[in-house]
Amino acid sequence: TDGVWYEMVNNMVVETCDEKEKKEGATVTEGPLKIRKVSVKDVQFGEVTEVRGETLFLNPDDIRRELLEDKHLLSVDVKIARPGESTRIIPVKDILAPAVKVDGPGCVFPGFIGNPARTIAGRGTTAFLEGVAVVTSGRLVNFQEGLIDMTGPGAEYSIFSRLVNVVLVLEPVEGLGKHEHERVVREAGVKAAAFIGKAAATAEYSEETVYANETIPEIHSKYPDLPKVVYVRQVLAQGLLHDNFLYGLNAREGAIPLYMQATELFDGAIVSGNCAAPCHKHTTYHHQKDPISEDLLAEHGKSLAFLGIIAQPVRTAFSEKERNSFQVLKIAKSLGADGAIIAEDGGGNPECDLMLTASILEQAGIKTVIVTDEYAGGDGASPGLADISPYADAVVTNGNGNERVVLPPMEKVIGHLETIEVITGGHSGSLLKDGSINMEIAGIMGSTNELGMENLSTRAI
Repeated sequence: TDGVWYEMVNNMVVETCDEKEKKEGATVTEGPLKIRKVSVKDVQFGEVTEVRGETLFLNPDDIRRELLEDKHLLSVDVKIARPGESTRIIPVKDILAPAVKVDGPGCVFPGFIGNPARTIAGRGTTAFLEGVAVVTSGRLVNFQEGLIDMTGPGAEYSIFSRLVNVVLVLEPVEGLGKHEHERVVREAGVKAAAFIGKAAATAEYSEETVYANETIPEIHSKYPDLPKVVYVRQVLAQGLLHDNFLYGLNAREGAIPLYMQATELFDGAIVSGNCAAPCHKHTTYHHQKDPISEDLLAEHGKSLAFLGIIAQPVRTAFSEKERNSFQVLKIAKSLGADGAIIAEDGGGNPECDLMLTASILEQAGIKTVIVTDEYAGGDGASPGLADISPYADAVVTNGNGNERVVLPPMEKVIGHLETIEVITGGHSGSLLKDGSINMEIAGIMGSTNELGMENLSTRAI
């Protein structure tokens, strides 16, 4: 009544984000983030979206109803792909971790859900449905979309083959341009991940981790003898469907480095709208589950003092790359950093930013490690990076996207198999007569992920 509405989750009343924000007034700017993980081993369709035991039940009609509020969507089909099944998903646009803000300010995915002007993410309690991902698929938007195999050799290259994937096959209305098509499927994925994630609000959780969100003065005071480390995280902001979103704002519009705490990532403060090559594209799932942040937080107060994240937009013009690299230096020095880790986002053009920033930091006395992948040709003998610097002398690389693989046919295909002949990693003739695929691993989602979330590495021989 009076414009106040609620939703039922597991027979309990849970306030919507807008109503919660109205009641809370000013946002909470201090305090820890608690991450709760609700273990899910299987997903089934049911009458109510809820978790019972370790099974997530989904009502597909409710999901369709939620997403079809966007009149640019013509249809939504909800599929389930489980580990070990003979299933291929193609083309994959984005992948998201379903989550819910149980208490504290705002919502998950601020800027897409709730009011971004009143939200600082990474506070309160956030619950994840662990072992589940939301995958968006459907008619091709851009050639840089990928593939997930749930079994066989392709599955070995992707962490997503080990998750139960709720696949949304999204078909937009006719006549949409590429940018509007991308927006529609991106926002549908976010809505679905937030909608499904509500099932975690009252479910029993198997694990809880608390992150303190210490201030910079507190960190320097508490850990005076530990090396102070900052994490520079590239965020593609290049236009032409190579963009990410910070609190709902296209990073291209701000295009200046931003200081963040790692807990903001965990709440979905960065959402992928990035159509970079699938092997090294940071999906929204990668942002939410960033392993470098998790590892730095795990070592915080032990072997190092973690100062936080500098999100560095990657633009196209060299003058913009210079400006942002020097802004990273300014922030890193202001924080009192002794060392830095820089993780690349995408490949080719961003390697100029990677080398430039590493060189500037190193020359300023900040020891720097870069994390990347390579395109070194099918035999691995070609130069793997588009740019190099003698200052970039500490490098972690997560595999060669040009490595070739033959994937056997699958019994079931979700999406549009014919797109293999035009997506990154594929080519005309990739789809063989027996249904198998001859391709580069560049087309497999996350196969050479530059956050180190996958199984590959590179070594000199």
